[in-house]
Parts: sequence; structure tokens; C-alpha cells
Amino acid sequence: MYKDEILELIRQSLLKIDMDIQISGRPPTMASSEFLTNKEQGDWAERLVFKAINEYSEAYFAVSYGRSESIAAGDPGFADFYMEYQNELNTIGKRPDILIFKISDFPEQQIDIENDDHIRQAVAALEVRSSSFLADKYALFMRERQQHAIDKCNQIKRTILGTNLGDLLQRKNETIYQLISTATDDTFRELDFRCPSWSLTEDLRQLTALLKEMKEQIAILHKRDYLSITPKMEDIALVNRWIQRYDVKHFYLQVFFDKAYIISFKDILVLVSNDHHEGQNFSIERDIKNQGKTTIKINVQIGKEVLGKIDMPEHKSAMKELDRGRLLFYVTFEGGKGYLDNDIFIRDVINA
Repeated sequence: MYKDEILELIRQSLLKIDMDIQISGRPPTMASSEFLTNKEQGDWAERLVFKAINEYSEAYFAVSYGRSESIAAGDPGFADFYMEYQNELNTIGKRPDILIFKISDFPEQQIDIENDDHIRQAVAALEVRSSSFLADKYALFMRERQQHAIDKCNQIKRTILGTNLGDLLQRKNETIYQLISTATDDTFRELDFRCPSWSLTEDLRQLTALLKEMKEQIAILHKRDYLSITPKMEDIALVNRWIQRYDVKHFYLQVFFDKAYIISFKDILVLVSNDHHEGQNFSIERDIKNQGKTTIKINVQIGKEVLGKIDMPEHKSAMKELDRGRLLFYVTFEGGKGYLDNDIFIRDVINA
């Protein structure tokens, strides 16, 4: 069974996953403009995916399942809502945002999301995330930045080896000389040397400056250069808790403003169980934008481009007035359209 596969992968995982995690804490007392904007963007992404599936899929339909309340910190009743949500996480786990059903199983497309028997008949569950990037433009920028760093490294290499500075470096530090002289476009990122601080002569000062600049370019090559699908570490146990209850295949779907990528929860667990992939295909970071929680950042290119095109939504300013008279200004999103790739949807989601 699917749920048994997931449980076994978690038990074998190199990650330290607390399967019995219990979520607790005081509810926040006040929302921020950034929080409200992020929530609006997340809600828009869910609507986009929901509409794309229901418009383009002939045999399947989507149902909104995750919590959709518009209540926020500072609103009347928020504390009770917050505690109720924590209790839900600690009992059934984290609800996915969208469930996918066969039309043949429910010809009227009427689903009672509080009916466990209905939920267990879903063929897939989607956790929808949003990101404020244009995926194609970001990828182009990063490719150009990486290539510029490689070009600079080659330029510095030629400057050193093509002048008397090469002989000077070989005499001062044979190890660095050999590293640089054998480096290629593919291996510059692997160079690791301690930058000297020679300064006795003008040539030594020039050589030191060049080596320092090369180190700076190598540092650029080491930076994460991909957009990511971002499951939080604590969510692994909470998602598994839901899976163990309902035994429905689970996926993460990351929505950008020009396209969206999907990856299965199972593939995430397989990927992060192999430390060979860390650094290139995923990283594990403490995410400042997410209360410092540990987040797995998976290269979106590992996923599948399930929405190959997205039309930009309209956006406008909105205002929320808090009880004590404070005003919060944030952005809302309406419209836009996602174009579902049915081949990927069937092959990599339905038949995964």
C-alpha cells in the first residue's frame, strides 16, 4: 500500500523526523502586511490550480480541501481558530489544499470533505505552494550569472599563467598553481584554496588581488542557483500523518507567475535520502522567511512542469483595519489562468 511505502521511506530517512510531533504554541496576536500578501498569493495559486484541472481534465476533477478561512491574527475568534487548527494537525495531520477525484466515481462531482470514505477515494492530493518569481527569467539570470563567473575565472587564469605572475605563483605556492592551471569550466567551482596576502612587491600585490577575485567568483558558483519546491521539515511528519489515515498519493505543486512544477511526496523522500544529491538537487536550510523553520529546498527542475504556461493575474492594493486603528496595506490577486499539461498530469500524478 502507498501509506506503507511512505512510512518505510521515512523510517529509513537520513533526516531526523519526529513522527510523533505535536504542534503547540500561542497564536500570533497581529498579522503583518507581508503575511496578508503572502496569504492572498497562496489563495490565488490554489484557485489557479483548481480551475486549471477542472477546465482541462476530462476524466478527473479537483476539490478544495485545505483550510480556506480568511481569518487572520488580530481578527475576532482567531485564537480559537488557531487552537482548533493545531488540534487538527495533531490528530489527522496536515490537510492538502486540493484533492483529485475520478468523475466516473462521482458523476455529480459532489464530495463531502468531512466524509472519510469520500476522502479515501481521492486519486491524488496536492499541497500547493506559491513563489513570487518568473521561473524562466530567474533560470536565464542564473545561467548568465554562472557563465559570467566562469568567464571571469578563465580570464584571471589566463592573466596569471600568461604572464610572469604564473612563475611567481608556482614559486610561492605550487599547490595553488596546480589547481588553477588544471581548472576547467566544469571544475572551477571545485577549487578550494586559502587566499594568500602577499604584499612585498607590486607583482605579489597584483597576484594576491587576482587570487582574491577568483575566490569571489568561485563563491558565486557555489551559491544555490535554482528555484525550489519547499516542504518544511516538520511538515513531513504531518503530511505522513494524513497519508496514514487516508492512504492517498500526495504531491507538492509549486506555482510561479509563469509556470508550475509538481513532485510527489514519495520522490521527495527518496531524493533527500541520498546525500549525493545535496547541494545540486536540494539543500536543507533554516528559512528566515518562514520563522526560521528548517526547510527542504528542492530544485524545481527535478519536478515536472505540470502548468506549462500561466497568464499573469491582476493585482491591486487592499487595506485591513485592525481593532486598535492600525491599518495594514497588502496586495490581492485576481484572474490569471493556468494551462494544464494533461500528459504530465496523467503520467506523473494520476498514474504515478
